[in-house]
Amino acid sequence: MAPRPPNPIRLVILWVGLGLARLGLIDRERARRTTDLAWPRIVTGLARMSKSAVDVAMVGIAVGSAAIAGVGFAGPFWGLAFTVGGGVAGGTIALVSQRYGAGRFDELGQAIRSSVLLVLLVSVPLAAFFATFSTELISIISNDPEVIELGAAYLAVVAFGVPFAGLNLIGSRTFVGMDDAWTPMVIRAGGAVANIGINAVLIFVVGMGVVGAAIGTVLANVLVTAAFGTLLVTGRFPGVPDMDVTVEPFGTYADLAVCRSLVEIGVPVFGRNLVWTIAEIPLLSIVDMFGTDVASAYVIARRVWALMNTPGWGFSLAASSLVGQELGANDERTAERYGREIVRFSVAVYAVSAAIVFVFAEPITLAFVDDPGELSVPVAVTLVQVACFAILVRGIAGAAEGALNAAGDTSWPFYGQFLGMFGGAIPLAYLGATTPLGLYGLYLAFIAETAIPAAINYYRFATGKWKVISRSYRPSAASADD
Repeated sequence: MAPRPPNPIRLVILWVGLGLARLGLIDRERARRTTDLAWPRIVTGLARMSKSAVDVAMVGIAVGSAAIAGVGFAGPFWGLAFTVGGGVAGGTIALVSQRYGAGRFDELGQAIRSSVLLVLLVSVPLAAFFATFSTELISIISNDPEVIELGAAYLAVVAFGVPFAGLNLIGSRTFVGMDDAWTPMVIRAGGAVANIGINAVLIFVVGMGVVGAAIGTVLANVLVTAAFGTLLVTGRFPGVPDMDVTVEPFGTYADLAVCRSLVEIGVPVFGRNLVWTIAEIPLLSIVDMFGTDVASAYVIARRVWALMNTPGWGFSLAASSLVGQELGANDERTAERYGREIVRFSVAVYAVSAAIVFVFAEPITLAFVDDPGELSVPVAVTLVQVACFAILVRGIAGAAEGALNAAGDTSWPFYGQFLGMFGGAIPLAYLGATTPLGLYGLYLAFIAETAIPAAINYYRFATGKWKVISRSYRPSAASADD
């Protein structure tokens, strides 16, 4: 395989890691290995979240603030695709990484096929529901007729991409669990770039507005699913390394033991993701109480926040893969060291990205609007700057969550997410909308949303109980059950 060209994101992350190593905070070799797994996933996240941000910017420029709010209000329902896929994929990466670490390559295919089955069983009916009741669903959040019309038009079309988005998460987690974050980066980032290109044509050339943005999203997800499927079955796909292990597509899908393990591990992950997705609906309803300008400002800030959160994609999955592999090899001490050091590494990288965004908050915000004088701009700038502080502790929450996921100990991240949203963010936002607290309620909601899960996830990791739980999911345990 030809050497891969140097990547500036990898160099920055490695520079941070080696700096921490010189301070004695992490091991130098573990910093390199973590970087090699994390940076491709971060690039993937940047590509996908940039696509999402560009979607909002495009419809905002082409249609206006109501389109920004409408697409943003459709977000929680589209997010259910990632809730479903992410729940199953949480089990996928745990099973794949542990079997890969133990050298049980013959068992990988079954974990993947069963994951595909579970995703389709849930996501196909969900897609049909969204397409049928798009107007009613957006009406739950807003009573603005224009926002409802635009949001429903977007949701009715993007619903068809829900099953493909779930399958793409299975494909991505499979490769990361096998110590390969490069392949999903190339495939999913390529899909994001294609998405932006398709959207630009459909929105500005064809004049399809929010519907054009939705069609682009669906087509891009179909292309990514086809790429993952081709590579997993044939072992080859242009632009990525050949696979040594392939998956038999006509093997057993409904393996009860594997499905049971996926469900046991994945249900809390699904619950955690569902908490955020469901909580977003009342949260956006509360934001809508501030008016369309604040609502569009909030949607802009969430898109920027999502971009800043992309290091968590890499470090969380790196923790899941590396911790899982060490657990599969029955080396609990090294697994714990990886977990602790990745938390430190993650926080340091988040600090770098947050500092950059804080300084350039205003020009970043202006990229989303056609008129710099819009009322939403000052509010959006402040929300983005507050998000820079809130994002710092996300490094703790995400990396600790990744380590717990590797062990199959997925309940506590669910508790953290639930309390962060329903015990912190939503009550604070509501106080802001209904009392003189005002916009400060939204600022505090951002902080609570990340700080509470960070405290709970790291506490659970520090107890070490996750190592005991992991023993029932390791390949040796599966062989004993057989």
